[in-house]
Amino acid sequence: MPGIGVRYDLTTRENRRLSVIAHRDGDRTLSAYRKEDPDECALSTTLTAGEAEALVGVLMPSHHSPNLLSTTELGLVAERIELSSTSYWNGRVLGETRMRTETGASIVAVLRRAEAIPSPTPDFRLAGGDELIVIGTREGVETAAAILGRA
Repeated sequence: MPGIGVRYDLTTRENRRLSVIAHRDGDRTLSAYRKEDPDECALSTTLTAGEAEALVGVLMPSHHSPNLLSTTELGLVAERIELSSTSYWNGRVLGETRMRTETGASIVAVLRRAEAIPSPTPDFRLAGGDELIVIGTREGVETAAAILGRA
């Protein structure tokens, strides 16, 4: 598109047509077309470069994990980590893990069977099958998962 930018077209597996115009100023125009009439535009919105980048981050997160609960612009993630029954920490108290000191991440809740235990104290006894909700930086949470997975 001379003088405007580059147009990219995509047809989904549901036979829906989408297009993105990458403007030379960094903005993006996202358009979706009607399934019944692929020439009729059903939605068109212009995104700033920052908004387009945020959309890409949602569609293709750099660290995707099925256990990832949420992430923030501050660089913090919340993730669910299951404690194996063969883990070194099975039957030990939470304080022994030195989780916050070693990783900077915090265990903010434990899910055990149908019960949620918010803000577990250092004397809380861990058990195989517990799902720990850990919040911290991506690196801190990954280190926490490695520590908790220790056999």
